[in-house]
Amino acid sequence: MPSPLPAGVNGQETTLRPIVLITGLRGFTGRYLDATLRTRGARVVGLVQGVAQDPDEVACDLTDAASLREAVARVQPTHVAHLAALSFVGHGDSRAFYDVNLFGTLNLLESLAALPVPPGKVLIASSANVYGTPGVEVIDESVCPAPVNHYANSKLAMEHMARTWFERLPIVMTRPFNYTGVGQDEKFLIPKIVNHFKRRAPFIELGNLDVSRDFSDVRDVATMYTALLLDAEGVEGQTLNVCSGRAHSLRDILGMAERICGHSVEIRVNPAFVRANEVPRLLGSGRKLQHYTGLTPQIPMEQTLRWMLNGESP
Repeated sequence: MPSPLPAGVNGQETTLRPIVLITGLRGFTGRYLDATLRTRGARVVGLVQGVAQDPDEVACDLTDAASLREAVARVQPTHVAHLAALSFVGHGDSRAFYDVNLFGTLNLLESLAALPVPPGKVLIASSANVYGTPGVEVIDESVCPAPVNHYANSKLAMEHMARTWFERLPIVMTRPFNYTGVGQDEKFLIPKIVNHFKRRAPFIELGNLDVSRDFSDVRDVATMYTALLLDAEGVEGQTLNVCSGRAHSLRDILGMAERICGHSVEIRVNPAFVRANEVPRLLGSGRKLQHYTGLTPQIPMEQTLRWMLNGESP
């Protein structure tokens, strides 16, 4: 049997202090959600791949149902944020999207349902990619999903599967649109652009410059997730967009970066970076999220870029 976790887990600490289990703690979003939850006095325990590096981490693979169940039983969380996923759309192994995003989530829900006291809230991060190209100006949660790639398909399959658990677990699902910030992997678009401007590269190769996305700041996303976990009432069984309500094209982003840095980069369109089934525009409505949390995004895209380029934080 594994050794017990420190005080605060396994019921050794008053239940007045939330014990939040984050899957994907070391990921981009997980690090920011961890910090935001701790400012609220929560105890955060993370499921991580590989070797646990501190007492608040538990090494576990979502695709290993038996070890996951054992890990969840050790933590006995009062709240759960399920962030772990295979999230890079360009990932080459199509089957892996379903192994991790669909069946990994199923393993987690089975583990949570087996606890003697189920958590009070389970937040599951899906993706706005499930909407595909809906042909409407602003996407709210009533828009019928129509995914166009394996990542989005795996997320929508996960949503349908998770809905079968709504009567057994207090689940809220989020559909985050694009978001970024310091620490995001450079295989994603905004960090790639930021890297080129920071090192004053002479040129950058990109795909379709007219693709528009609803970008949020990861710190705003962490704030929204924390509110849904700890504050929002009556949100169980709901699916909510997490977005800024503002869309920016790549041309917009490049122009902002140029103004901030005072540096021009030659833009070369590389056909290899133009994806098949590219979604040309994604713009979300966050009215439902605002209804449940009372919150709206606070950090505009240009401020996010200043933070990423120059370390200027709002």
